[in-house]
Amino acid sequence: MAQPEQPRSILQVTGADRMGFLQNLVTNDVCAPGLHYAALLTPQGKYLADFFVLQRPDDLLIDVASEICPSISMRLNMYRLRADVQITEVNIELCCGLGTVPPDGFADPRNPNLGWRAYGRQEAGVIDWPALRVAHIIPETGIELTPDRFILEMDFERLNGVDFKKGCYVGQEIVARMKHKTELRKGLRQVKMSGSAPIGTAIFANEKPAGVLYTQHGRLALAYLRFDRIAPEMIAGSAIITI
Repeated sequence: MAQPEQPRSILQVTGADRMGFLQNLVTNDVCAPGLHYAALLTPQGKYLADFFVLQRPDDLLIDVASEICPSISMRLNMYRLRADVQITEVNIELCCGLGTVPPDGFADPRNPNLGWRAYGRQEAGVIDWPALRVAHIIPETGIELTPDRFILEMDFERLNGVDFKKGCYVGQEIVARMKHKTELRKGLRQVKMSGSAPIGTAIFANEKPAGVLYTQHGRLALAYLRFDRIAPEMIAGSAIITI
């Protein structure tokens, strides 16, 4: 068992209107019991935050990266208006693990290889999160997931983070248009690298900007790439990048 890759905070959502309130804001259907992965977007359809939502009998828990928790709490309260909804940061411990899901745990909805999450317990341990994320192409808050990105470019459909049948939410029109009327021209890919370069290093192909290098583990890395500029061999700083 281990802690998550980044510090996490837990927001508790209570009140009679809590289900409809959150359902009308986020990218996924959070009405079903269990743990769900979802995002909050700008009206222009760009990423603001990603988080897990756990439905419990009397409340909802939002499991979010601590670095964006204050801004997301503020944003949710801005949308609250007259709804019977209260949003409070609470001190609930989070534990993560690999292997068999314990009775009080929930399988990670993004990918079964990412193990499980349990709320209300704390256990020490180590999980090589960068290795897991690179192996399974999983973006992370504040690294690959930044405010200038569209969630379909970040593989949210594959990660079970968006529901195209749930109805309206903030930014839904843009997401639906990208899904049904356009072909993605950029996206997250696993690449091989020879050499080293810091996270955020620009990738060039044939001397033209082709993307950005992100999380690395061994000779593999995640990169955000322009598909029309992918070349057999690309450069990121002093590193050579190949697909």
